[in-house]
Parts: sequence; C-alpha cells; structure tokens
Amino acid sequence: MSLCRTDALGGETYQCGDCGEVTEVHHSCGDRHCPVCSGRKRFDFADRAQRLILDDVTYYQVVFTLPSKLSELALANREEMAELLSASAWKALKKTIKQQQGYDPAAMMVLHTWNQRMDSHWHVHALVPGGGPSLSDDGWKQAEAPEESGNSDGHYLVDAESLREAFRKFALRHLKRLRSRGELKLGGKFADLNNDDAWEVFCDSLETIDWVSFIQPPPTETSSADQVVRYLTRYLTGGPISDGRLVSTDRDKVTILAREGVRVGGDRTQVPVEMTSLEFTRRWCLHVQPDGLTKVRHFGGWSNRRRTSYLDHCREVLESIRFDPSDWEECEQPADDLAGDCFTGAGSDKHESSLRCPACDGSALRLIAETSKPSWARVLDHLDERCPSWHAEASKSEWIEYLSREYWVDYATWVFETRIESAREPSAPGSASQLFLPGFSAGRSHLLESN
Repeated sequence: MSLCRTDALGGETYQCGDCGEVTEVHHSCGDRHCPVCSGRKRFDFADRAQRLILDDVTYYQVVFTLPSKLSELALANREEMAELLSASAWKALKKTIKQQQGYDPAAMMVLHTWNQRMDSHWHVHALVPGGGPSLSDDGWKQAEAPEESGNSDGHYLVDAESLREAFRKFALRHLKRLRSRGELKLGGKFADLNNDDAWEVFCDSLETIDWVSFIQPPPTETSSADQVVRYLTRYLTGGPISDGRLVSTDRDKVTILAREGVRVGGDRTQVPVEMTSLEFTRRWCLHVQPDGLTKVRHFGGWSNRRRTSYLDHCREVLESIRFDPSDWEECEQPADDLAGDCFTGAGSDKHESSLRCPACDGSALRLIAETSKPSWARVLDHLDERCPSWHAEASKSEWIEYLSREYWVDYATWVFETRIESAREPSAPGSASQLFLPGFSAGRSHLLESN
C-alpha cells in the first residue's frame, strides 16, 4: 500500500488542451484494506444494496458483537469466527422475528473487526426489514410492539433481551462444535483451553456475561434506509481508520481521533489518542483479513437463492397496502467519494478523461502516454529500484541468510550472476530445455547435486 498511486505502479499521463499542463495519474494498489482504493467496489456494493430497499418498509440496523475474549480468539481463527458471528446473528434474528412478529425475515450483514481505537472488536452490522410476507396468510406483516412493552414511538423490531439470549445460545453452540471437530486453533494465551476442564470453565464464563445486540430504529420520521446502506458502505473496504481521523504522525508516534466512552452504540465525542508508530502498525495489521474471507453476507429472503422471488413477492403484497414512509437520518458521508477509484466514467472514451487540469481547472485533457501496472513480484523484488527501501533491506537479509545456509554462496556473487544469466536457456529444437537457477554457474552445479 505504500506504493499506492506512485510512479512505481505505472499509470497514465494526460496533457491539458487549454494550457498544455502535463498531469500524471498513477495506478492504485487495489488492496481492499487500502484507505484510498476500492471506490468501485464500494459503489457496486451500494448499488446492489439499494435494490433490496422497498418503498413503505421500515428498516432497522442491528449490531451483534462478540465478547472481548472471543474477539481475541478470532485473531487466530478468522474465517471460523466470521462464520460463527454471522451465522449465529442470523439464526437469532430469524428465530426471534418468526416467533415474535410472524413474518419471513431477511438480512444483509457486513463484518467489522475494529473499534475506534483499532482494537480487535468483532461485530456485524445487519440491515433488517421491519416487515415481510406473513407466515400465517398471504398478507403483509409489519413488526409491532406488544402492548406490555410500553413502546410509543412506533418503531419496534423484536425484544432486545430475547435477541441477545438467542445470539449467545447459538454462538456458544457453534463455538463448542468448532472445538469438538478440531477446527479451532488454541495457542498462545488460549493454549490451556486444549484441556477439557479449562474449556468448560471458559464456556461457563461466556454464558454468565451479557452479550451485545443493539437494535437501532429509524431516528426520525423523515429518514430513509439508503442512509444505512451508505453507512455500511463506508466500512466495506479501506481498513480500520480513515485519513480524516489522523491528527499527526511522525517516525515515533501517531495521534488519532477516537470516540470516548463505552456506551452501547458509541459516543459522539472524539478525543485524541496517542500511540507509538509500532503500536499503530500492530493495531492496523490486526484487521488484515485473509483472501477469501467474506465480509458481506445475505440471509433469508435476501440470500442469493431466494432474493429475486422474495422481492417480487414482497412487491406484489405491498401493492395493495400503504404505510407512512420512514427514512433514516442523514448519516455522516464517507471521506472519499464512493466512485473515487474510477478515473473515467463507465462507457467513456479512454482518451477523454473526467480529470480536471490542476493548473487551469480545464477539462480538455487527453491521454498522451500510458505505463502498464507491473506485477507485484517484480515491484517487490529487492533488486528492483521501485521496491520500498524497508522491504528491500529485509528481503536482502533473508537472501543472505538463505544463500549462505543452503548453497554456501555469498550474496555479492549471486547478485552479479543474477544480472547476467537468463532464467531459462532455450535448447535445440526437439530436445528438452534446461533450467538455470540465477546465481549458479556450471562450475557450481555440484552444489545443487549434493543438495
């Protein structure tokens, strides 16, 4: 990410037709954890999510959070805990909505693994419709508060306490199943949990604490569900912190803004938090997820298998009834534009850019040169001048140790011969080609044979 939008990754060069100013636009790194990349992914997510929203339906945001002990355990079991968290949250929602409200539920969940201070804090944000096709007839069932609840604002999804208890029950059941199958990595501070007695004590402690599930209704009568979608989109990519919360940085320390307090749902007040650069990097790296881990999941009526038929059925039922529209309060907008990673508009002429000239603010810019994005293997080769110095030094040290240990070759000789030998020398037609390892001449072939 340190090379994102730098000349190391190549890019395009534009010239202004009005003033002649030359502007370079470099390629982005494309990593989903990069705070300045993936604008197109966020735009596409928001577009797909908007198609789930129906008029005259109230939508709720529900947050499910793992206890701190499980958030720490998740660091060594990321895919398993992501599945546990989202599956348990959905089972709790489905069971509680069906029992208390009697309609066919749906949900979209986005995984977050951090809090404002970038600690490990695993939770999911769920977008849940407050109504759906009735399970008892062919009509529409709107979520309603029971008379004994004393609810007077007209917004009610399910009983929060029942939802929390169901979430805890399903999560603990899933956790015990993971361990019984040997799918849970228990090491470090959790190594003692390999002992059955210690495991039982650990599970008992989780059963006695209150788990967090927070239901957020529409704050006002003039809000809309697309605001929740935009809120979820902010954290789909980009890592645990945006540039806007960085107060100051230098070689030794980093100061960020973070919310103060422990109130459920978060406090609005932000205070400066100072930490060492090493600690900042450590906390940031806690949230680098493995390839293939799914951050967005759809359940129930919004699942991939049922989505089309479910939405069509909802529209048919809603045609004959009307509700007072309920919207969401305007949420804070993302620091970057959702389509900020898209340099040119879809379907536009590649040679005509939407970029404006930084010198005269003109729009008559044309592409005059283009450098393709190199492979990461080449950019991160420590012999390449584009490789970041910190990575080059670390990689060089590893090569020195490796060559000395495995092949008794000094690094200087290896570098010299790497620059003059080809990786593969073509052989005569009809014969097998011979592979040459850079750094090893024919005079040292016996070293390879001996190894």
